[in-house]
Amino acid sequence: MHVIDSHTGGEPTRVILDGGPDLGSGSLVERAQILAAEHQEFCNSILLEPRGHPAMVGALLVNATDPESATGVIYFDADAVLGMCGHGTIGLAVTLAHLGRIDIGTHQIETPAGKIEVQLLDANTVEVTNIESRRVREAVSVEVSGLGTITGDVAYGGNWFFIVDPSPIPVLPTNLRALTDATIAIREATIKQGIGGEEGQPIDHVVFQGSSTNADVHSRNFVLCPDNSYDRSPCGTASSARLACLAADGRLLPGDIIIQESVIGSPYRLSYQPGIKGGIIPTITGQAFVMAECTLIFDECDPYKNGIIL
Repeated sequence: MHVIDSHTGGEPTRVILDGGPDLGSGSLVERAQILAAEHQEFCNSILLEPRGHPAMVGALLVNATDPESATGVIYFDADAVLGMCGHGTIGLAVTLAHLGRIDIGTHQIETPAGKIEVQLLDANTVEVTNIESRRVREAVSVEVSGLGTITGDVAYGGNWFFIVDPSPIPVLPTNLRALTDATIAIREATIKQGIGGEEGQPIDHVVFQGSSTNADVHSRNFVLCPDNSYDRSPCGTASSARLACLAADGRLLPGDIIIQESVIGSPYRLSYQPGIKGGIIPTITGQAFVMAECTLIFDECDPYKNGIIL
């Protein structure tokens, strides 16, 4: 299986160029559903140890339905198939440029969440125009064992988020264990208490917003992903959901630019324009770097060829 690894702000993406399962020729939503329902072993084998590592996201290239699209892609982590992935889209664009498949300029990429526009600014810098994002519920309280009452916003940015601002724990690298444990508990509580999207979609990411010591940075975040790892980047879909909340509160105007920092200090440049359905159209700019180009080998005699599952 031929893959290319990159990282976006420290968050890894593994682009699968060939060797993936046959998902048919339906819509990307249908193909993503098939991947989730029938090919968990495939996802595990690529992302779990010893071949993968925590926080890695897979990007399976598939045929696009629109001939104007550079490619179709289905993102997944070790726990779930994702509707959209911001850092993965930045990494994918840089990977496609590395392969000579796209050049400087604007390109369309298809995801299960919708068609995404990317602008390759240089070999490493990508501007992503995400799908329309929105805040669904404001100031929702959830009772969390060990934490008490936690209040946050439910928002959609390509995935489903519960955003807590301000964070009950300082958003610092020294607090990673406490931040992870708290956000896992909050996600479990939202699911148990039925807090989620308009049609009952469960929360899959939890975001803690904190302050930064850098005067040029608007805020710093900690983002819990579905596989219980934290996002090393500021998370593109989380940033989109966050922009939707700022816009709904009147705390950020269309076209205004802010810098969102991750828990490890990597930045995204963010802005938005009004959407046509009452939400906002986010723009996320970040950098990715190709780290490796290799062939994954699946030896039938290897007891861990499908990953270490504990």
